[in-house]
Amino acid sequence: MFISYFLGSIPSGYLAGKWISGIDLREKGSGSTGATNVLRYVGKIPALIVFLLDVGKGTAAIILSKVFLLDQNWQVIAGLAAITGHIWPIWLKGKGGKAVATGLGIFLGISWKVGLGSLGIFLIILSIWKIVSLSSICAAISLPIIMAFALGDNLSISYLLISLIAMTLVLWRHRTNFMRLINGEEPKIGNRN
Repeated sequence: MFISYFLGSIPSGYLAGKWISGIDLREKGSGSTGATNVLRYVGKIPALIVFLLDVGKGTAAIILSKVFLLDQNWQVIAGLAAITGHIWPIWLKGKGGKAVATGLGIFLGISWKVGLGSLGIFLIILSIWKIVSLSSICAAISLPIIMAFALGDNLSISYLLISLIAMTLVLWRHRTNFMRLINGEEPKIGNRN
């Protein structure tokens, strides 16, 4: 659990902002240290690297728990610890990212079908509307449904629970985006705000 939290809390986006552009992403745009804010204020390549690192943090937490032969309940705890570390990193006084990429990594670790399914929803919505927050919200809402269909009879209460918790955390972290979406003020990909 502690290893997963510390994995999740590695502030890759914050470090990219500081090392490459000399900025604190927590003071820019959405204030998030995730890949979208990195894209807006640091650049495309750093954003891709941050995205992959954040996905890797979530996947590593699940794979480590499987390597240690922990059951599904402990895998879920490891995943939740990684998400918690990403959202509330100890290194940044609790101000991190929105858990979308790290959440994707967790679900890729649990079931590649679930991870790719939610990524597919994200990419479809992004290709149509070009709004990252809308894509993240739609992918989060679809997560428990994808989990149920992908795992079918193998769906455990633990896995269903983590999909519901992850969905709730992502929606909660995007709470400020909802009004901007309703008012048509949410920036599209490539725009700063």
